[in-house]
Order: sequence, then structure tokens, then C-alpha cells
Amino acid sequence: MADAAAVTDTHALILHAAGGGQLGPKARTTFAAAEQGRTIVYVPAAVIWEVGLLARSVRINLRRPVRQFFADLFSNPAYQPHALDPGQIYDADELRFTRDPFDGLIVAAARDLNLPLITRDSAIRDSGSVRVVW
Repeated sequence: MADAAAVTDTHALILHAAGGGQLGPKARTTFAAAEQGRTIVYVPAAVIWEVGLLARSVRINLRRPVRQFFADLFSNPAYQPHALDPGQIYDADELRFTRDPFDGLIVAAARDLNLPLITRDSAIRDSGSVRVVW
């Protein structure tokens, strides 16, 4: 895989799954590279959980159960789940740039992997806690 790997934020993954029309140019390029097998996009466990909550509250429509959505996604080896561990929880707690626990855990996952995060979230970008791709 030739292109740099990255970690995805929840909204970036949902926008990609919806066709990518609202993604930033670098985000779109990163997802396209994954679809072509040239890079890996890691999906933090917190993203999986947040997608489930958004689907349950009918804020997004995956057109299938959450488990099937991720089974379909992970059938492509370019998309890899990234497990949550205590170190990421401690890191998220110490970041303190946001009150959103998902944002903290997702940033902690990107830091754990030492990879950029695909996100348009200005609070994350402004925190300087992680490199951002958008």
C-alpha cells in the first residue's frame, strides 16, 4: 500500500459511505486510495459505537443493521478496526480539548497509531493534538 494510512472520524466515514460529496479534497483522496487498495483507513472502536448510537437515534440511515454495515466495510482489507484500550482512555481523558468523549477517544486512537485523523472538526484541528486530513 503506497499512500499514507489514516484514522477516520465518525462524520468522515459516514460522508464517505454516503458518496463522499461533502468530504474535503484530501479526505476524499485518502478514502479513494483505500478503495483502490493503496492505503489503510483505521476505524476506531469509538467510531463504531458512535455510528451505532446515531443509527439508533435515527440521525443517520445505514440502510442495514450497524453490524452488517461494518461487516461490509471490513470485508475490504483497506478498512481495519482499531480496538480501544486503557491507554487510549487515559490519553483521551488527559487531552481535555473537548467535552465530547467520542472526539477524545477518536483522537487518542489516531495518536496511538501515530497517524493523521480524517476530520473536519475544527476543535480537533485547533487543539493540535493530532495531524488532520480534510
